[in-house]
Amino acid sequence: MVRQIRKAAVLGSGVMGSGIAAHLANIGIPTLLLDIAPRELLELESKKGLTLEDKAVKNRISSSALQKLLKQKPAPLSSKKNISLIEAGNFEDDMVRLGEVDWIIEVVVENLDIKKKVFSQVDQFRKQGSIVSSNTSGISVEAMTDGRSEDFKRNFLGTHFFNPPRYLKLLEVIPTSATDPEVLEFMKQFGEDVLGKGVVEAKDTPNFIANRIGTYGLLVTVREMLKGGYSVGEVDSITGPMIGRPKSATFRTLDVVGLDTFAHVAKNVFDQVEGEEKEVFDTPPFINRMLENGWLGSKSGQGFFLKQGKEILELDPETLEYVPRKKLKTAATELSKQEKGLPNKLKALVYADDRAGQLLWNIMSPVLVYSASLLGTIADDTAAIDQAMKWGFGWEMGPFELWDAIGLEKSIAKMEREGLIVPAWVKELAESSFPHFYKEEDGSTFFYTRGDYKQLQLNPKNINLKQYKKKHGVIKKNSGASLIDLGDGVALLEFHSPNNAIGLDITQMINFAVDEVEKKYKGLVIGNQGKNFCVGANLAMILMEAQDDNIYELDMVVRHFQQAMMKIKYSSKPVVAAPFGMTLGGGAEVCLPAARIQASAETYMGLVEVGVGLIPGGGGNKELYIKHLNSMPHGVEFDLQKVANKVFESIAMAKVSTSGEEARDNNFLGNGDGVSVNPDHLLYDAKQAVLSLSESGYKAPIRKKVPVVGETGYAALLLGANAMQLSGYISEHDLTIAKKLAYVIAGGKVPYGTEVDEQYLLDLEREAFLSLVAEGKSQARMQHMLVKGKPLRN
Repeated sequence: MVRQIRKAAVLGSGVMGSGIAAHLANIGIPTLLLDIAPRELLELESKKGLTLEDKAVKNRISSSALQKLLKQKPAPLSSKKNISLIEAGNFEDDMVRLGEVDWIIEVVVENLDIKKKVFSQVDQFRKQGSIVSSNTSGISVEAMTDGRSEDFKRNFLGTHFFNPPRYLKLLEVIPTSATDPEVLEFMKQFGEDVLGKGVVEAKDTPNFIANRIGTYGLLVTVREMLKGGYSVGEVDSITGPMIGRPKSATFRTLDVVGLDTFAHVAKNVFDQVEGEEKEVFDTPPFINRMLENGWLGSKSGQGFFLKQGKEILELDPETLEYVPRKKLKTAATELSKQEKGLPNKLKALVYADDRAGQLLWNIMSPVLVYSASLLGTIADDTAAIDQAMKWGFGWEMGPFELWDAIGLEKSIAKMEREGLIVPAWVKELAESSFPHFYKEEDGSTFFYTRGDYKQLQLNPKNINLKQYKKKHGVIKKNSGASLIDLGDGVALLEFHSPNNAIGLDITQMINFAVDEVEKKYKGLVIGNQGKNFCVGANLAMILMEAQDDNIYELDMVVRHFQQAMMKIKYSSKPVVAAPFGMTLGGGAEVCLPAARIQASAETYMGLVEVGVGLIPGGGGNKELYIKHLNSMPHGVEFDLQKVANKVFESIAMAKVSTSGEEARDNNFLGNGDGVSVNPDHLLYDAKQAVLSLSESGYKAPIRKKVPVVGETGYAALLLGANAMQLSGYISEHDLTIAKKLAYVIAGGKVPYGTEVDEQYLLDLEREAFLSLVAEGKSQARMQHMLVKGKPLRN
């Protein structure tokens, strides 16, 4: 049976339900969002003469949820226009419409009786073969199917999204004993390829995988904080990035999640386990008092932390008063900063005999043992547990990877001295000739589970560059970039300078890569798997040269970068840029001239140079202007001034897209460019784009002249900037930058409508860039950004 999900329905429009509906809309799936019909009129509805039978009243709850989607932060919608794909409805009138959809997702209140009641209606109206799933986080998925039809049972399973659905990678898929294996496999594949998730198959146990271990770890941390007399701030200062966890660490994470949500998840397990495990999941009295006080975290304005003015205070769990935030600094924390790589940092921390080391050991060791004890109960293999923790909680290493990092033999000996009971299978592994949960052979990863190593099966669309280079090597590399043979006649240029900042090393490799590809390959992908695609040019180098008054050297650097960008644009072989994350300044300039852009769904692209007192210097102004011109309907007259105004505004205000789709809305991406929902598939998708262009007989673009608005357009561009300066909205130096930018966008002192060549525009751009680099106030802005990490308004 060939399955497709062309339309979906989400039952329940709370934060989670509406978030799932938004994610479906983001990937282009029309979705019904249904909720209960209100039982009472609002005062405003009564004044309008509405009744409980009016559609506007009946749809009030789901319609209100849709409006909230447009205001929520972080934004659930990748583009506000996606809201048009979600249709509000209610359970009374619109259940009959479930026959229109291919997937029905239940996200109502966590109450088994209510869920079963909803599913009895679903079973009545759904079409045969449609998939039904529950987003429950703790109720038995098996129990929900009692009394349902055989077709319902075959097509039913749990699909546990993590909140917010757009951003968090994990999707736990939970089959029942009756779930058709074909349905399970389809949903796993659909979850990865279409929803863009990291999919893990979990067993039908309380809180499944990630929440079971994550909540246990959080509660153990609270217990050790109280036992050891640590403060909330001290704990957070060492349980974040220092140990490979998110910046939100422990208590900031709880504030973001919401203490009520956390307590509910903890109670799910507490009610269903016994003994020592039950004790851990019993929330401490001070947290219960916080719940009674309504101190739920970010949603209520206070929780473990409270912001007063610019100061952030931490909660004292003994007195429930807020006090100045503390940080834990010990010999171990300082030593760990000098170590390279997370495994070395962890070893330096967990075996240290000081307050930081003791706390970290006391919170990590029980979690490692607990994770191992649950193998076979919550998931069938160690890799699934590790993936769930990395994708659901943002851990850099899952528990078994972490255990490998600190060493099995040494850690087990210490655990047993302290009375922890290590599962026999882990001890057997520790005593074997290869005491590790993971190993790599021939570029593939193998994980240990149930007495043997199994190969970690990856989707063929997942390209792991680190492993790929180990297996295949590189064609050429320097300090800033490497050229790699991706196979099938496609090469990849990977940036790997600090922050992927662009300097002469990357420029040199761009030139080499294009030359090499034109001789030997079908095309080139420019991409990497760093934290961000590229945060711009090497600002420190630019500032140093500017302060030394080496304008001639800077002129050479900018010329070389401009020439490299033109080389990308006019290469005889297709060049596809694969941006993701922060793609700013020079990073955006690398993408704009490419034959095609294959962006990640989470791509934050913008020309932001004005924030450091400059304008784009590598052709970004020209290319964004041309992108806007190319977006105009062919053969239809348009206002050239409006195009110039829009480009000027985008660059002058340093606008950054909040997604790949918004980058398209802002004309950083054209209609022919693609967006990859799954970030792990980005390089594969970019490679396929190269092959598609090559197979369709790609030809380099023909050099064309560019129409500009000239002197009259320049005057028009400055009108708004002058008004803003006179009103005090921008500084005198902001106006100086705006004038330079307007001159470049307008095309200089030429008549309106003059067609100029690209080199002319590049020369204007370079001259303006270099004149601003020499300005003292621009240098002060660059210095401030390098030191403080944020713009200076001077």
